[in-house]
Amino acid sequence: MNAASDQLTAFNSQLAQIQSDQLLASAFVTQARAHTDLLQALPEKYSTVYHDLLDRLESGALFSEESCSFSQRDLLDSLAMWAAKAQAALQQAS
Repeated sequence: MNAASDQLTAFNSQLAQIQSDQLLASAFVTQARAHTDLLQALPEKYSTVYHDLLDRLESGALFSEESCSFSQRDLLDSLAMWAAKAQAALQQAS
């Protein structure tokens, strides 16, 4: 479970970086997809939601904010909510 917790900590750090415009969406998505230990430690539904949000973030990064049907901010807020729930699930499992 330690690797999963470490990856969640890294994810939260990367999320803070993209939220403060210090990390590009493409780099964030690449790093986020590498957190396999975290996803394996969580129920399958977490992985499904995680990948869906990352896919939308990655697709949205290809277009300007106005031409996209969802905002990057909303997706990042959803990822922050996902991270909070993932943290609670990891704590409950340990």
